[in-house]
Amino acid sequence: LPSRSAVPVAVEMGEKAEKKDKKDKSDKKEKRKEADTPQDDGADADDVKRARVSVIANPLASKRLTKSLLKVIQKASAAKLVRRGVKEVVKALKKDEKGLCIIAGDISPIDVICHIPIYCEEKQVPYIYVPSKEELGAASQTKRPTSIVMIKAGSDAELKSLIDECVSEVKKAMPKF
Repeated sequence: LPSRSAVPVAVEMGEKAEKKDKKDKSDKKEKRKEADTPQDDGADADDVKRARVSVIANPLASKRLTKSLLKVIQKASAAKLVRRGVKEVVKALKKDEKGLCIIAGDISPIDVICHIPIYCEEKQVPYIYVPSKEELGAASQTKRPTSIVMIKAGSDAELKSLIDECVSEVKKAMPKF
């Protein structure tokens, strides 16, 4: 049996080793944070978001169009004219609701939303991709990132004109078959 005086020494050494491990872990976390944060070498936050976009995200909205689409989504969400999420949007498309579909381009796995553009083309509903699901969720006034949003046509004249303006821009960006 070890003597009583040897036990506290081992405990003290164990505590020192634990403190050293904690310091090493905190150093590693700091290094990871530095590596994850984009360096200010001209890389814009929007460019980083666009780099994460899936290959099939076509047509992808320009920076200007993305900004105007997100503003329209905010206004439509306040007027309760927005369908959020894959299930709601597919249900609305099956019911032949007309509007504008905005799809997040950084969804992973992409299989979750890859059938929706085909469905939109069949129902003749314009659609476009935006770079970020987080921005799409924030614009539709939810705390969670949203993969797809459908704006329905409403009775508000101001909102309807904004939606029509966005629809015309989206139709210009749509591929021709």
